[in-house]
Amino acid sequence: MITTGGEIMAGALEDATGLEFEVSVPTSYAATIEEMCASPTDTMGFIPGLGYALASQLCGVDVAFKAIRFGFDVYWAQVIVARDSDIQTLADLNGKKWGYGDVGSTSGYMAPAAVFKALGITPGEAVQTGGHPQSVQAVYNGEVDFATTFFSPPLKPEGEPAWKIGDAPDIPDDLIDTCALSDDKTKLLCSGWRVLDARVNIREAAPDVVQKVRILEITPPIPNDTLSFGPDFPAELRAKIEEALVAYAKTDGWEESIGSTDFYGWTGLSPAKDEEYDIIRQMVEAAGLTLENLK
Repeated sequence: MITTGGEIMAGALEDATGLEFEVSVPTSYAATIEEMCASPTDTMGFIPGLGYALASQLCGVDVAFKAIRFGFDVYWAQVIVARDSDIQTLADLNGKKWGYGDVGSTSGYMAPAAVFKALGITPGEAVQTGGHPQSVQAVYNGEVDFATTFFSPPLKPEGEPAWKIGDAPDIPDDLIDTCALSDDKTKLLCSGWRVLDARVNIREAAPDVVQKVRILEITPPIPNDTLSFGPDFPAELRAKIEEALVAYAKTDGWEESIGSTDFYGWTGLSPAKDEEYDIIRQMVEAAGLTLENLK
């Protein structure tokens, strides 16, 4: 889906700018950073906050936009467990088997690891699953005691107050049994509430995922993932692409590419500044993380 969505977006940008784009899906965040640094004049990439923090320090990759998802330009990591698990607090994670997608993922690994360190929590065996969907699946299958993935707030029914920071992160208990796939299989709905966190990524394989997997806790907010450019990308071409992206975000094609929940789920974009990612640089420094750690 990411390759397909990327090609849809590339086609739209080609029509708008007259430029040619080649879509590449690297196998890891480290590979994405290396590719952008190796081709500084002609690469642009969708990279998360941690990847951007490292890439900007390594070779000067420069942020242009950050994602907006249903009104938020920040996101969170979540700790998920089986709904019938006896794990009730973060302290209960001591010694438990941890599933995470990629050590280079801010929400999948870095932010939770920082929280665990601050709280003196030492998980047991750690299993690298390969990605957010696989981490959810690992909890669903009982292969790990808990996993860490991205969290996006649930979208509440029209007419109800929107989710706000401080609200419970999960679907209300009395609605859990109603959660099911939409008729077109593109959404996971619970009596009008729409699930948008990482559990939605396995909705077709496991339509009862909300009934089987619950959110234990979420982390403090993290700046959203980025659209960034190689350090020596020509300014005139970059401006043309940025203008085309802003226009493209207002079209139906956006929903079939980066706006799709199976791609990156951006419901919009907003200009981003490098200093917004200083908080992530602080995480990187505290953990002693380098590009080599991401491989």
